[in-house]
Amino acid sequence: MSAAAAVVTAAEKVDGFTRKSVRKAARQKRSQGSSQFRSRSSPVEILLLPPLKDAPNAEQHDLFCQKLQQCCVIFDFMDSVSDLKGKEVKRATLNELVDFLTSNRGVLLEQAYPEIVKMITCNIFRTLPPSDNPDFDPEEDEPSLEAAWPHMQIVYEFFLRFLECPDFQPSIAKRFIDQKFVLQLLELFDSEDPRERDFLKTVLHRIYGKFLGLRAFIRKQINNIFLRFIYETDHFNGVAELLEILGSIINGFALPLKAEHKQFLMKVLIPLHTAKGLALFHAQLAYCVVQFLEKDATLTEPVIRGLLKFWPKTVSQKEVMYLGEVEEILDVIEPSQFKKIQEPLFKQIAKCVSNPHFQVAERALYFWNNEYILSLIEDNSEKILPIMFGSLYRISKEHWNPTIVALVYNVLKTLMEMNGSLFDELTASYKAERQREKKKEQEREELWKNLEELQLQRSQALSGSLQIHTNNVENAQSSKSSAK
Repeated sequence: MSAAAAVVTAAEKVDGFTRKSVRKAARQKRSQGSSQFRSRSSPVEILLLPPLKDAPNAEQHDLFCQKLQQCCVIFDFMDSVSDLKGKEVKRATLNELVDFLTSNRGVLLEQAYPEIVKMITCNIFRTLPPSDNPDFDPEEDEPSLEAAWPHMQIVYEFFLRFLECPDFQPSIAKRFIDQKFVLQLLELFDSEDPRERDFLKTVLHRIYGKFLGLRAFIRKQINNIFLRFIYETDHFNGVAELLEILGSIINGFALPLKAEHKQFLMKVLIPLHTAKGLALFHAQLAYCVVQFLEKDATLTEPVIRGLLKFWPKTVSQKEVMYLGEVEEILDVIEPSQFKKIQEPLFKQIAKCVSNPHFQVAERALYFWNNEYILSLIEDNSEKILPIMFGSLYRISKEHWNPTIVALVYNVLKTLMEMNGSLFDELTASYKAERQREKKKEQEREELWKNLEELQLQRSQALSGSLQIHTNNVENAQSSKSSAK
């Protein structure tokens, strides 16, 4: 027993749970930097096998499989000085396998498939560790990098070369790259290491392209990951990468869109906008939404109403992102669809223009710099001008930021040029409304002033009558005293 283990405090002697939890925490801490690797009981020696390029053709396949089996040995990278020779031999062997697969044809024999998948499985599939930082913020904190990356990176490179090899036969590989394999692969997207997630993104995209029978399963499992992220965990590191894959998948959907795809848009992609960490994947999410609308314009109204339903109330950064996405949608919207959503949408834009946070107001006003959106507004000015005018006119007089005031003046000038007669009517109507409001305010102030004066008079009258009553009581008491 080591000296550290022998030292037990008095509190730990009494409380066995404390002692046990401390030991458990120490064990976890040792293994957290790498998602794999707890130390082996005894080191395994890897022998350096002959190079593949020097082997006779008849022996190449057997040697290739031996090297794959050799690469199934896992090393502990948390200990930087252990097994240095073995680590270097494995690294060199993995590089040799990548080069061999890339530069040779006819080497992917059927017997090699199970050995290849076994080697990949041994090296990349593992339980991901909990984060070293429970309050980890992907926008602010540095991620925990995979300690075993020197080997794992080459394994991922080999996996990609395997999938992209001209000799690759999905009909054989599907016996080994099955639903269970894909499920384990998707779980790895929660890795904190962005280098690994980038490889996973490419690998999953290749699998989706090669294995037609797995496509529906992959989409369903991504759907489940997103639903769990939205409604349960609020944490998953690979959302951006999965959305990037979905962007290209959606682009390849056949028309008309299946009900399953429309449901995914409305039940998963739109609620994803509510996530606390939206900034980490908003660009990919907006791209997916726009891809759907380019496929089927009739989805525009439910998408816009969905965004309005989840519109942020207190987070200005998210509001700016929403406005950016709305502009992307309006860039591809059809005029007939625009008419259906113009009123609720521009009521929200009017609120954004009035927002005291200058970035929100500025982003909303930039809509008028977009020529296509400007043409849509001009074609529907009778509906949009009355909605926007009051907010714009008020902000031009009251906003604290001079940049916003200048932008508002430009927008008002543009609206006046669009429909001068309506603009004049709205100006006169707004001024008349303001006059009525001022008159009401004056009446309200006068009423309160009269009430205060009346209250003062009553108080004075009450005080006077109380004084008279007091004097009468005192006079009566003095009269009684003199009579005695």
